[in-house]
Amino acid sequence: MLCSLRQWRHYHRLAQPLSKLTSSIPVAAVFYDERPPVGTVTAPVDTASDILHGLRGYGAHQFLSGDYFHRSIAWKLDVNTVDEVVERLKFEWPELAVGFYGILKRDHGFRHSRKCGFVVAHILARLHRVNDLREIIMGIIQEEGSGSAPFLSEVLGKSFLGWDSHCLVWDMFAFCYSRLEMLSDALVVLATMKDLNMQPSVFTYNSLLQNLKNTALIWDIYNELRVRGITESRYTKPIIIDGLCKQSMLRQAVKFWQETEKGGACIVSFNTIMSALCGTGLIDVAKSFFSMMLKQGLIPDTYSYNILIHGLCLVGSMEEALQCADNMEKYGVEPDIVTYNTLVKGFHLLGLEGATDQVVHKMLMKGLDPNTRTYNILLCGYCQTGKFEDAIRLIHEMITKGLPLNIISYSVLLSCLCKMGQLDKAITLLDDMETTGVKPDVIFYSILIHGLCKIREVEKAIQLCNDMYERSMFPSSFTHGSILSGLFDDGMVAEARIYFDTLSSCNFRVHIVLYNIMINGYVKSGCIGDAVRLYKQIIEKGMNPSIVTFNSLIYGFCRSRKLFMARRLLETIKTFGLVPNSVTYTTLMNGYYDDGDICAVLELFREMVAANVSPTHVTYTVLIKVLCSQERWEEAYKVLENMYVKGLKPDPVTYNTIIQGLCKAKNVKMALQLHNEMLLHGVQPSLVTYDILMNGLCVYGDLGDADKLLRSLENQQINLTKVVYTTLIKAHCVKGDISTAISTFHCMLQKGFEETLQCANQDLFGIMSMGSYLYSIPVKAATDYGSPRLQGMYA
Repeated sequence: MLCSLRQWRHYHRLAQPLSKLTSSIPVAAVFYDERPPVGTVTAPVDTASDILHGLRGYGAHQFLSGDYFHRSIAWKLDVNTVDEVVERLKFEWPELAVGFYGILKRDHGFRHSRKCGFVVAHILARLHRVNDLREIIMGIIQEEGSGSAPFLSEVLGKSFLGWDSHCLVWDMFAFCYSRLEMLSDALVVLATMKDLNMQPSVFTYNSLLQNLKNTALIWDIYNELRVRGITESRYTKPIIIDGLCKQSMLRQAVKFWQETEKGGACIVSFNTIMSALCGTGLIDVAKSFFSMMLKQGLIPDTYSYNILIHGLCLVGSMEEALQCADNMEKYGVEPDIVTYNTLVKGFHLLGLEGATDQVVHKMLMKGLDPNTRTYNILLCGYCQTGKFEDAIRLIHEMITKGLPLNIISYSVLLSCLCKMGQLDKAITLLDDMETTGVKPDVIFYSILIHGLCKIREVEKAIQLCNDMYERSMFPSSFTHGSILSGLFDDGMVAEARIYFDTLSSCNFRVHIVLYNIMINGYVKSGCIGDAVRLYKQIIEKGMNPSIVTFNSLIYGFCRSRKLFMARRLLETIKTFGLVPNSVTYTTLMNGYYDDGDICAVLELFREMVAANVSPTHVTYTVLIKVLCSQERWEEAYKVLENMYVKGLKPDPVTYNTIIQGLCKAKNVKMALQLHNEMLLHGVQPSLVTYDILMNGLCVYGDLGDADKLLRSLENQQINLTKVVYTTLIKAHCVKGDISTAISTFHCMLQKGFEETLQCANQDLFGIMSMGSYLYSIPVKAATDYGSPRLQGMYA
């Protein structure tokens, strides 16, 4: 895993504006381009004196930017000289010393000594320029690195002990170590300050508490703060409360709040507790704290309302969330962009995209412009609901308004383009985003690589993976998994194994997910032996197989008719502490069904129910196939009804299974009724459904009903398969109705089946010449979870 390095911010300009630096210094009318006129001042005798002479006469900026400095002094400037200049300026001209130090560092890249940095730090502390003091100490610590506290403490203790504002410098060192998350160093500085009888500030303690709030050390720091008599700030207790909440210790957090804030509750503490309660779904308790806040005379701020609105949105109480937003204005608190973004996201999570538009409209009416986060939420909503064109329109709107697209915006846009199949634009997007300064991350690359693998562009996907390595980004298991799946989908089994072995040899930690993809790929390619060898490799490496591993192997054994091995794996699963799931049982049931062992199927179903494993609609479909094969139609129909009772929605394959069985049993009337019921339940029949129905009507039903069904489907503009037309044509020919057969044949041609003209003519004229009988004609039927295709037979 790539450890991201903290990017330290650059130093801010330390020098004050010229007017501030030279408020008591004579300012020259021109830049210091010449040496001072002879006779006006005493000529300096060395470089340090020369610099002091120029600084006192013309100020830091004019002197250091002048031609004389660049021509005569800069080339011979060294650390000792600069130290001497700063040392001689520190008391009489402190502002000038700071300006000289800062300009040399910023404009000339001069590297000062550690001593010089400490001197300037003490000058800044005496001048109470806290922000500049923090910047310079941050720089020193960053340069010295982690573990430098003992050495720097020794230098400070020996060389600067008698300085004014010495305590502030020490305190700032402890604070900066804490802010840079060098916590051991911060504790060393605090311990040394205690030995020197120096009092750290509450800000330093708060910073340490913030960094240690998820550990037990927080109590040691807090107790020390109280023992030393340091006055707490309004954020001290909320930090501890937040720490307890983050550790899922809500009871302890509330108890601490009750015990320590008896004298007057703090709104920050209320907000912290309410935020934790909302995050765990305890919205009613959070509302109680909100009411308590009002009773104690505290006026909730925008953050308080936003916390409550966020909690209500998480539990789907959108009406109450809107009511809370309206109450804000009644109590004189204006909703902000966060309020509206929270509402937009709440409606988005519920799939109510129309309501999000109303919230955005209200936001605009309030004079608030949607920001990048608002647009990102809307983009996610459009993408998830398949409104890709609307998502792209929104991106153009963002660009028009001058809103910066961040990595989330680009990732959502990329996902839309991939789902729309516009991979060329998706690849171009990679270059476009970099021109705007947005760097692609691992997630962005993963989406693009996954999209390329879906359209069989595996070679381009591998090239992008190599680009990631060149950018020092390590692809995730998801990325490698997409490539492996793409190789298997392309039938490149050997290449997939080479890629997998390369990952293993490159010290990449091969996750079980990648093993599962390989095993599943082998199984679907008919290489069950290779799949088993990989499974053994998992065990040898001491890895834990997942339920997906076993489900893939069981499917492989069922497919190769090795049901004994598949059944043995069901028992092996339990030895690894895993529980067989619905996929496990359903795969085995379907395997036994294909093998004709109906008793084993029913036994497995009973075992599944006894193990409290909930059957899925696929499980019930297999069970229906079993019942239909035994012509137990009423039981099959009861199973179908039971699916709705259990909240499972049958899919077209489930209905096709029963319809196909009914047609075989010459009960076409019941099959048509089931088709109508299918429509009433909102299940859209598949093309296979109509193939089965047409075959049933032509073989066992009324040809008039078949013609009516065809006209009805054509009126509904349902695109039928060629099988529907050829089945009907051959049926009319068998019945001797050649005219209707030819008419149907012309209809078929009008539907765009011209490529079948020669074959259809041969069939048509062959039937007309034979007249008396028709050989069996294959009819495309349902592909039901491994069952063979139905063959429609005419005699």
